This record gives sequence, structure tokens and C-alpha cells, in this order.
Amino acid sequence: MAFNHLPAGAHDALTPLSVTPVTHSVPMANDQLPPEVGVHPAPRTVLDRLTAGADRAARITHTEHLPPRPGRHAPWPEEIRPEVVEAVRAAGIDRPWAHQALTAAHALRGESVVVATGTASGKSLAYLAPVLSALLDGSEAPNGRGATALYLAPTKALAADQRRAVRSLAEPLGKGVRPAVYDGDTPVEEREWVRQYANYALTNPDMLHRSILPAHPKWSSFLRALRYVVIDECHTYRGVFGSHVAQVLRRLRRVCARYGSEPVFLLASATASDPATAATRLTGVPVAEITEDASPRGELVFALWEPPLTELHGERGAPVRRTATAESADLLTDLVVQGVRTVAFVRSRRGAELIALIAQERLAAVDRSLPGRVAAYRGGYLPEERRAIERALHSGELLGLSATTALELGVDVAGLDAVLLTGYPGTRASLWQQAGRAGRTGRGALAVLVARDDPLDTYLVHHPEALFRQPVESTVLDPDNPYVLAPHLCAAAAELPLTEADLSLFGPATPGLLAQLEARKLLRRRGTAWHWTRRERAADLTDIRGGGGKPVQVVEEGTGRLLGTVDAAAAHASVHEGAVHLHQGRTYLVRRLDLEDSVALVEQADPPYSTTARDTTAISVLETSAEIPWGEARLCFGSVEVTNQVVSFLRRRLITGEVLGESKLDLPPRTLRTRAVWWTVTEDQLDDARIDPEALGGALHAAEHASIGMLPLFATCDRWDIGGVSVPLHPDTLLPTVFVYDGHPGGAGFAERAFHTAARWLTATREAIAACECDTGCPSCVQSPKCGNGNDPLDKRAAIRILTRLLRDAPREEAKEAKEAKEAKEAKEAEAPPGPPEG
Repeated sequence: MAFNHLPAGAHDALTPLSVTPVTHSVPMANDQLPPEVGVHPAPRTVLDRLTAGADRAARITHTEHLPPRPGRHAPWPEEIRPEVVEAVRAAGIDRPWAHQALTAAHALRGESVVVATGTASGKSLAYLAPVLSALLDGSEAPNGRGATALYLAPTKALAADQRRAVRSLAEPLGKGVRPAVYDGDTPVEEREWVRQYANYALTNPDMLHRSILPAHPKWSSFLRALRYVVIDECHTYRGVFGSHVAQVLRRLRRVCARYGSEPVFLLASATASDPATAATRLTGVPVAEITEDASPRGELVFALWEPPLTELHGERGAPVRRTATAESADLLTDLVVQGVRTVAFVRSRRGAELIALIAQERLAAVDRSLPGRVAAYRGGYLPEERRAIERALHSGELLGLSATTALELGVDVAGLDAVLLTGYPGTRASLWQQAGRAGRTGRGALAVLVARDDPLDTYLVHHPEALFRQPVESTVLDPDNPYVLAPHLCAAAAELPLTEADLSLFGPATPGLLAQLEARKLLRRRGTAWHWTRRERAADLTDIRGGGGKPVQVVEEGTGRLLGTVDAAAAHASVHEGAVHLHQGRTYLVRRLDLEDSVALVEQADPPYSTTARDTTAISVLETSAEIPWGEARLCFGSVEVTNQVVSFLRRRLITGEVLGESKLDLPPRTLRTRAVWWTVTEDQLDDARIDPEALGGALHAAEHASIGMLPLFATCDRWDIGGVSVPLHPDTLLPTVFVYDGHPGGAGFAERAFHTAARWLTATREAIAACECDTGCPSCVQSPKCGNGNDPLDKRAAIRILTRLLRDAPREEAKEAKEAKEAKEAKEAEAPPGPPEG
């Protein structure tokens, strides 16, 4: 029997919410208001108040203190136009920080550059200064159009924020700078003006892929004059999404070359490991890096917080901790009572609404004026609603906000005193991005990471060195993934016929893929060029934010109103018949899933339960690309085919998580060809580890779950990006085997990263299981929220023994890293194209 752990697509049950009476550390009378907005208490004082009482104090597992840092200035490069320097001074900035000046100098020399510094370090000004100078130079050109610049953001909200910032900064520069947003919300009548007259177009990769590049003749004057391409928050372009964006940028460079331009890329990133390698991989051109942050930073006190165990029990009687959602709501309540301006980050939209709702209810018992000073902020709000919330937060009218990552990506929020992170956000880069939202004006700040009942969160709050003594992750992407590259070759051929000269631009896999696309009659070779043969738009072959396949539309049955879409890969598990579907705070039941037309019909309802899909999974090895002996064991990496079928779903009571029943489903199996890392053990090793045949399945299954939960610590992925299968006797290896695979066609680079860091990854996995206080396994160590087998069987103690035996013969990490460094150096010296970033 194979035990599996599905990637993106398994429907996440609502976390049981244990609501207990809250005792505020700073009680207030009804007529007592929070301190005025100008009062900013010291972060240690705030934390002491939060932990007043023995019960609260025991929840802190570690406190890290980051001392304040002074700033370091440098002069602007002489090439920056004096008008731009004056405009910056008028905005209150006399001199730039050293990293801003250095970034501008690279840009002015025509060198692509990535600035990877902390939150609120002024990255926007670093690229805006040379961009505005170029636009002013161009405004004086004889042809009138002059230089242009293109700004790419991962979200529409960030592009809108940037337009406001540019307009404010460029106001003294007159008509020489004409910024405009071009996205899906831009009215048709405005789009022509943007194409013809704007010289700073702000858009996103989706519009570049679907609209600008396919219609490049309409953009010819803009592209002909394109001097700079700004890529903001470039650390978000990772995995399959990042791989798609990398190919979109190659298509952009190709079309620009057709019009005689060769733009310089200016990239801004949160702090990242080896950002130059990642930026080069993303853009396809050499990129310099600026990583030394010269901006000042206030004191930061960072606390790790573990919620207490409750009297509730989950699957197989496992103990359940109080949810991070409920705990963050309590902390937000206390902070607002203290007058501490706070944002609580949470990963789900429902979680953001719940934290705000609970905090408002509890604040009402303290002072009836306080609930109005707390709000939620998430995607799905109207733009005017979001702006009103941002204004209220800036002014101090709002003291508390619970927000999704919609607030993380560059939205300008200053004046905060504290940040709550409701669960580890998935990467250290995101952790510091969110924590950096507090204390942005140089004052001290408090950050608190509230752990979820999850193996990775539990490990981190008990191993602070994994957060505070480790560099942030490398950005993992694979532009050569054939499932990503193939549709972009079709799109490129539709834009301009592909020639032999283009092959090197798109990578070494291109010639083989062109032959396959010819065989499928998607491309046709005429002479020395390949042409798109179909009437439909080639750009519609792929959704760059999805893993392939037509998205399923979620439609309200009674009204025909489109509520949203679900990725094809997630549809079977999340919008099957009978599934509970959440959308903008409302609950719906799925009445029918039409796979042929890719439509899920839903109706609004209020069921007292959530749903969780159950499935079966089989995996076969197609090719072993690399293999390392660990004594008698083997660590392997290669291509696999995963066959998955959703067979039923569970209904769980909302508050307790109690299973109310199981319903069968009749859905077709789906196959996924992807990349995986796997390890095997021999009978002798099992005997040595005292693993009897009855315990073997549970040991492998538990080790698989925990290793998936820990992988985000070593690869820039979420546990929902990856899947796993454990088999006591696999037909391809003929041994007990554990697989962990990328949940995207062709792979996303996560399994490869796991292969290269396997000793550290599996060591951390073993430590996480062993450190958990439970007896037989719980959500904090070996239980998974998306297990297709209902977390059965699991054997925690046997998993520890089998991992201990496996790791005994693992090669020394230092020797392995030295070998990889040597190979990388030799590849660089041979001028080989860069591979996926290694850290």
C-alpha cells in the first residue's frame, strides 16, 4: 500500500478554532482610550506586557534581539539629472543611501542590476532615479517620444501603489514623465493612450504575456524606445510561476531586438541568497547584485510563540494545540488595548477575517469604541476599500489590522509598532519581509511568530537558529522545464517566426521541443523559420500562474454569476460535488463539477462542516538522473509519473474537527509527469533500526509527512507545492521507498533542491519528530493536513529510528558542498549557462 501526500489541490479543512476567554495583560476601563498615535512604546515593554502571567510567559520559546543600525549615505552619480535630484530633495530626501547610489550607477552604465536589501530600505528610489533621468532625457529628444520604461509587479495593487509614488515624486518634473497603469482593470479607451503617449508603463507579467507581446506592433513605438525594465519584488518569481515569467521576459527581449532596443533590467528583491544568480536565471542576461543595506534600522525584538495544548483531540486521538488564528486574535486584542499599532499577517483570506472578527468582539467588552479601530485587509476587496483601510492605518484611526500577503508585497505602510506572523509564511525571505513592516521609520519594533500546529512551525520555534542564524533562501526556478517552455515557444512563434538564431535565447531544450511541436502540428517549419499554425491565440495555451490545464470556473448556480476560478490541478480535490467552497467570506456548496466544460456550479449555504478530499496515489520511476549511495541506502533524483485519483471526501465539524461522515466520489484518475527525490533502505538497515514488517508502513509514512513539512526550510516552496508517496515495497526500486515530488508538470526545482540538501533536510526532519512532546504522532510532527489516507498508519517512534539509521551513512555535507562548488566553478569557467541557484 502506498501512502501519499498531495501537492496543491487537496482541500484544506478549516482549522479547529478553540475560543477561550481572554485575560488582557493591560485591563482598561470603558472610558479609557489607547495612547495617542504619537506614543511608541519600547518593543521590550510591549512584549513584557503581552507575557504577563505564567501561562503567557511559558508560550515564548525564544526571543531574538536585533540591535539598531545607523545609515550610510553616498552622493548621487553625476549622470542623474539635477531636476530629479531636486525632486527627491523636495520629497524630503537630501542624500541617498549608499546602496541606492550604487544601484543607480550600474543602471546608468547600462548594466542590469538587482538590489536585494531589507524592507523599507528605499529600493524604489534606487531604480526610479535613473529611470526618471532617462525619461527626462528622452522628453527632449527630437522625435518627441524619447526613452520609455516598463515596470512589472506581481500584483495589480503594487503597480497602482507605484504609480502614485511615481506621480508624487515626478510632479515637479512636469510632462517629461508620463506614468500609466496598464492591466486588466484599465478601460479600453485608456489603453490606446498608454500605448501611444505614456513613457512609464506599469503592468504585470500576465498582461505582458497575454496582451502586450501578442499585440507588439501596436506597442512598436514604446518598445523601440524601451530603455529600462523594472522588475519589482522579483523574489516572488519562483517555482513554476517564476519559470513562466522567465520565458515571458525572453520573449520580451526578442521582440525588443526586433525593434532595435536592448533594455537594461533593474530588479528589486527582498533579501535573498545569491540574488544575482536568480536574477540572471530570470532575465537571461548577466545581472550585478547590490546586497549591502546602508539604510538605518531601528531595534527589533523578535519573539517565537507556541500556543498551548488544548483538551481537544484530533485524528487517532492526537493532542491538538490552540490554533494560531485564535492566539493571534488574542495578541492583536492586547496590542490594540495597549495602543500599539499592529498588523497580524495570516495566509488565508478566511483567517484574516476571523482574526479581525474575534479581536473586534473581545475589544467590545473592553471599550465600545475600540472594535472600529480594527479591520481586515485581503485580496478581493474593491480598490477604494483597500485605499480607505490604508489611509486609516496611516492616520492612526486604525490600530490593528489582520492582513493576507496582499499587504506584504510593497504596499507602503509606515508607523507600525508590531507585527504578528500567524504561522511561518513559508520562507525566511517572506518572514523578514513581513517583520520589516514594523518600525519602518527607524523606531524600535516587535515581531512575534505564532506557530501553527505543523511540523515546520513546531521545529522553528524550538530551533531559533534555523531562522536567525541562516541566510535567506535562493530563489528556485527552472525556465528549461519543457512543460513551461513549450507553450512559450508557440507564443513566440506567433509573435515573430522562430529562427535558428532564437534557439540559444530559449535554452538548450528548444531544438527537441520544436520537433515535438511540429509533430503535434502546433508549429510548422517553412524554410529556416517555425510558424504558429492555429487560428486561436498561442498566448492562451498556458496560464503563467497555474501548472497547466484550463482553470475551472466557479459559477453561482442560481444567478450564473462567476465567483472565481480554481486551477485545474486543484479542481478534483477542492470543487468536487459536495465540497464546501469559501469565497470572499461567504460559504458555498458545490452542486456539480462539469469536467468537460471546466465549470463548478455552487450555491450559497452555511453548512456546519468543512470538507477534505481523500485520494489514492501511485508513482512510477521514468528516469533516474542522479544517484548517491548512503551506505546500502540510495538517495535518488529523477523523473516520475504520478497517478492520482480523488475517491471520497470527509465532512468535519467546524469547531472540533470531528469526522461526521465520508462520501464516495466518481472522478477520473489524473497523471502528472514531474521530478522527484526519493530514498530507499535495505532489509539489513531495517533490522539494524529494529523496524518489524508491521511497523514499516507507518514508519515510512510518518517520515514522508514530516519531510514534506520540513522541505520549505530548504527550498523556496510551500508544503502545498509538493507531494509524497511512501511504499513498503516499490515495484521499480524493489525496496522500501519514500518519494517527495514537485506538484507541477515537469517539476519546479523543489525536489532537486531537496536532493542537494538531503542530509540537512532529513536531519532536521528527524529532529523535528524527536523533539515533539506527543507520544504517537500529532499535527506538530508527523500528521499532515492533506493526507489522502487519513493519517493512517503512522508510527512516530519507528520513523525516528529509520531516519537515524538512514542518516548514519549519509555523506558529509561539507565534502558534498565542496564537490558542488568545484563543479559550479568549472561550469562557470567553461561559460556554461547557469543552472538552478544553489545555496
